Amino acid sequence: MTFHFRFGPADLMRCRFSISPRWETQEAVRVLLDRRRHAYHLPWLRQIRGAAAGLDLRPLWLLMPRTGHNPDFLSPPPTGPSVTFEEELARVRATGPDAAEDDLRRSLACTPGALESEAGRRMLADPARAVQELADLMEAAWHALVAPHWPRLRALLEADVLFHSRRLAAGGLEALFDGLHPDLHWSGDTLTIDRRTHHDRSLDGQGLLLMPSAFIWPEVVGGYDPPWQPTLAYPARGIGALWTASAGPAPQALARLLGRARADVLCALTDPASTTALAHRLSLAPSTVSSHLKALQAAGLLVTSRHGHQVLYERTPLAIALTAGPDAGA
Repeated sequence: MTFHFRFGPADLMRCRFSISPRWETQEAVRVLLDRRRHAYHLPWLRQIRGAAAGLDLRPLWLLMPRTGHNPDFLSPPPTGPSVTFEEELARVRATGPDAAEDDLRRSLACTPGALESEAGRRMLADPARAVQELADLMEAAWHALVAPHWPRLRALLEADVLFHSRRLAAGGLEALFDGLHPDLHWSGDTLTIDRRTHHDRSLDGQGLLLMPSAFIWPEVVGGYDPPWQPTLAYPARGIGALWTASAGPAPQALARLLGRARADVLCALTDPASTTALAHRLSLAPSTVSSHLKALQAAGLLVTSRHGHQVLYERTPLAIALTAGPDAGA
């Protein structure tokens, strides 16, 4: 079975990337439900065990069938490249009861017994109340499971967007899609996803929203029915090292040259990252990290790029050579 996104001429010009904290929250909740997704996230699972025990996630799990429809209103595609969780949750809360009832009914029908369950009947009896209760639960899940780790997660997602944006610029859509996931295939004007269900959707000039996710591995998800923005969510690069400890201290020779603090900042930039992400990674104040980054940039060791409201710092070739150490060319 396959899922097809069919592109027209206008769609080729309207592909964009975005990062969604609300989507990450939904997928973090799904990781707790689906043991197949645990492999890369065991350190995180250990850290949030206590917080997760205080949440009753069963209403959200009931709307996460193994195959079939997930309610679109609970995870609306982000409207910009970088949105806050609060902005996304406000869109969820604004869902009308008629739209919510249809979405809920379609999703519950995909899980045997869910429509007849007490929780399912309660949602459908008062969809307006269900919207607010599900939003409250999603907000609690954000604060308990994701928000404490968001700087680390956001740094990973931003680095992925930067990498694939360059791939798109260098090789076009074919090179981009061939590198996103093994289940994606680009041919002619069609992007195909190997799936257990069949779906065929023309993009109709809306383009395709591309959304990296830390918690979606090993799956790639394409979806959203009209009028929602067609969206493709895929596993971000580098999740194997997401929960590992930060790199060790900078080499002594580099520390003598730049000073220990600035050398550590430079060595921590293994991937493009923002000031906030580096501060979290190094357990330093953002103002301190910002000062070091500006000094390193002025010395020609860093360049910057912008993603939404975020400024990402990246090492120059000179900096890469310095952090590699004297034995790099041996």
